Amino acid sequence: MSEPILLSLDVESLDLEGQGIAHHEGKVVFIEGALPGERVLARVTRRKPSYDKAKVERVLRPSAQRTRPPCPHFGVCGGCAMQHLEPAAQMAVKQRALEDALAHIGKVRPRQILPALQGPASGYRHRARLSVRLVPKKGGMLVGFRERASSYVADMQSCLVLPPHVSALLMPLRNLIGGLSRPDRVPQIEVAVGDEATVFCLRHLEPLTPADLDRLRAFGARHRIDWWLQPKGPETAHPLDPARADALAYALPAYGLRMHYRPTDFTQVNPHINQALVARALSLLDVQPGDRVADLFCGLGNFSLPLATQGRAVVGIEGSAALVARAREDAARQGLADKASFAELNLFEVDAGWLRGLGHFDRMLIDPPREGALAVAQALADLAPDERPRRVVYVSCNPATLARDAGVLHHVGGWTLAAAGAVNMFPHTAHVESIAVFEP
Repeated sequence: MSEPILLSLDVESLDLEGQGIAHHEGKVVFIEGALPGERVLARVTRRKPSYDKAKVERVLRPSAQRTRPPCPHFGVCGGCAMQHLEPAAQMAVKQRALEDALAHIGKVRPRQILPALQGPASGYRHRARLSVRLVPKKGGMLVGFRERASSYVADMQSCLVLPPHVSALLMPLRNLIGGLSRPDRVPQIEVAVGDEATVFCLRHLEPLTPADLDRLRAFGARHRIDWWLQPKGPETAHPLDPARADALAYALPAYGLRMHYRPTDFTQVNPHINQALVARALSLLDVQPGDRVADLFCGLGNFSLPLATQGRAVVGIEGSAALVARAREDAARQGLADKASFAELNLFEVDAGWLRGLGHFDRMLIDPPREGALAVAQALADLAPDERPRRVVYVSCNPATLARDAGVLHHVGGWTLAAAGAVNMFPHTAHVESIAVFEP
């Protein structure tokens, strides 16, 4: 076996995976566990023609912002990447990542930097996918997140970012799943925590026996958990107790709304930040009572229904038929069906002609997945000045695709990037959520 390659490196910055960035003999080195401003002794773990990967062996000169990770599993579990960096510094890194992406990818700078949106740094994760594996060498069942850069499941007894009552069930879940008839055929548990209910959606590759169902019911009663079962794809998920099918919901109290959802539906992971994000988006849009508003990639109506309480009419458009149906149901349930309409459409294939066909919108909100909204950006850039919304708010979960789309809007369409700022939806991770405002 060859001797490990050890390098003494000065760390310059962080990448979007939370890795330190340094240079050695003209080559970029990405260093797991290193922070900007530090000098570290790093062990090279992978060599590529254009870059190397490394891991900190010893910190020779620590950053003043380095802190003791609060979770004992940090460094092994892949759920978090930045617990060794103070929370305020994490936010600064994310804001810089957003600004760098806009400048380098989009070649555009915001007129105003918005204050960062922050919330609790622990117990915030109300949505999670827990992997389940039978590993006899580690004592039986493992339930938790994957190890960092690995397909193995981390041996976790607790989790800092899960709500405390869910974290406390990681070990009991091991015993429960280990006692099922086919524990080796249970690959994951989807966790969804609502305001008044916690749902565990069990993915099972073999039919469950009556004894299995009895064990699940007993566990649910003891720990106040609602079980859903998913034998195949997400569309097959169903409640073990049909009477509890509508138990999951979260409130948006500023608008008098209660949003209902299923455990397999997309909802924001962090309810504290979600409320703040909805409030900021609506404030930035500045919807007037007579305005007609478009909400693209609307999902369940997380922004659409609050918007319907302020404007004349809202049109929500989404690619998922299931989410469109859910949004319509909630609009009717909350007395907003006359102001909020929803349609299913693939928004990755639209153009300016399609936008014109919808009629004029005074305001527009865009909240795409990580792939961004390139087709929408190109369509907006192609609209004539008198056809354009007066303001567009773009909520992003990927600064690279936001920057790309901002570049199209600005350089092709002449739109102004009026403001942008980071949102700490996922504390302790390298995930960068952000919000941007465009004006024609």
